[in-house]
Amino acid sequence: MTRPLIALAFVCLATVRASAQDPAPVFGVGLDVVNVTVTVRDADGKLVRDLTAADFVVKEEGRVQDLTLFAPAADPKEREELTLNLGMLFDTSNSMRDNLRLSRQSAIRFLDSIPRARDLILIFFDRDIRISRYNSENQQGIFERILETEGEGYTALYDAIAVYVSRVMGTPGRKVLLVFTDGEDTTSSISASNVIRLVRSTNVTVYPVAFSEGRRMSSSSEVRARAFLGELATSSGGQVFRPLALRELAEIYNRILDELNGQYVLGFVSDDPRLDGSYRRLDVEVARPGLRVRHRPGYHAPEVVPDPAP
Repeated sequence: MTRPLIALAFVCLATVRASAQDPAPVFGVGLDVVNVTVTVRDADGKLVRDLTAADFVVKEEGRVQDLTLFAPAADPKEREELTLNLGMLFDTSNSMRDNLRLSRQSAIRFLDSIPRARDLILIFFDRDIRISRYNSENQQGIFERILETEGEGYTALYDAIAVYVSRVMGTPGRKVLLVFTDGEDTTSSISASNVIRLVRSTNVTVYPVAFSEGRRMSSSSEVRARAFLGELATSSGGQVFRPLALRELAEIYNRILDELNGQYVLGFVSDDPRLDGSYRRLDVEVARPGLRVRHRPGYHAPEVVPDPAP
């Protein structure tokens, strides 16, 4: 993560009202393993779970990279690379008032279905950002916490995402972020483009659950919201879901849960040693024909910024 990006993340952190205090993360700069979470489906849309390391080819800027990590989620062993670190961003702003009941039920139903995460960060945001952090042993009070939420104020969606990314940067395992929102932002101190850059700097997979029924946005705001959520999902290898009714949520939960249980985590050390902050394109190919592969399309390399002269 570049120093300018770290600064942006901490600008957001400085404005947060947190319900659980955590130490500020420390970021190192160097040649680390680049992890890529990969989802593979066949022509019928079914997950392919029986691939081996030999079936994958990972390219950075067109150059084949040597795999140093291969971890299929179907592996019965408990592997740190597959441990789930879950984030849930919960929009409680005015624009979500009509959908607040639906989004609360969405979060509760999903948490009731998903295997317990090692680490769960729950963020409620409107004009303020309120954080609760739970480990695998103290996740019992989450449902009550969600049910207590009320909608008010403006929307700091971009700031909330930046806060989450800053909290999980450098942590091992799979980082999965669900964002329950309509995609509108009215008051963040960080821009949409810098949020996308932050997401690209860590291996977090984002699944926006975008509510549109009863939306009060203008047409231009709606276009921006849809574009942002689409780019957020694409940049991270995730997917946008747009439920219109409660009955559609069960299928969404099942699809995400099925995907988490059928993914692969691939890792490599880049053959490009430059610490220049450049964006590097990634391509993952599978030897077996007829399969569709989804993953983050690239990442930002670490960057060394010289200290200013005294």
